[in-house]
Amino acid sequence: MEKPMDWRTRLAVTYVDANGKKVEVSPIDSFSPTFTLTAEVHHSIERTHIGAIFQPEQIAFTMTVKAIGTVAGQLTALALGGTRFDITLHEHDGTDWSFKSLVLRECLITSASPSNTTVSGAPSATFSGISLQATSEAKAAAAVTIP
Repeated sequence: MEKPMDWRTRLAVTYVDANGKKVEVSPIDSFSPTFTLTAEVHHSIERTHIGAIFQPEQIAFTMTVKAIGTVAGQLTALALGGTRFDITLHEHDGTDWSFKSLVLRECLITSASPSNTTVSGAPSATFSGISLQATSEAKAAAAVTIP
């Protein structure tokens, strides 16, 4: 019988600011990196499927944080200043995740959207952006960096 795959791990998101200081993004509701690795099939008039045509990779991210404490303000300052920074997604507690770390380098925030303030619950802010380089370090495979 296979061992059950339970999830008991807590992930953490940190970023390195322009001064080299590591800042934990907390409290955070979500972090979604996206890697667009576009390739299309190459055809010829005499034969099909002779290869692939690769487009440049695109790396983007979206994160939503509670507007409690200083992190939402710090991320807003990075956005308004056009400041580049690195983001790391890693295990904070536990060992269930497939990766050692996921690092997005040279990030720029392209959109910052604070939520409406309501009577109940804490307001949040959603930040979207791009990354110029990424490294994925899996536990059972070699690290891969794009581009």
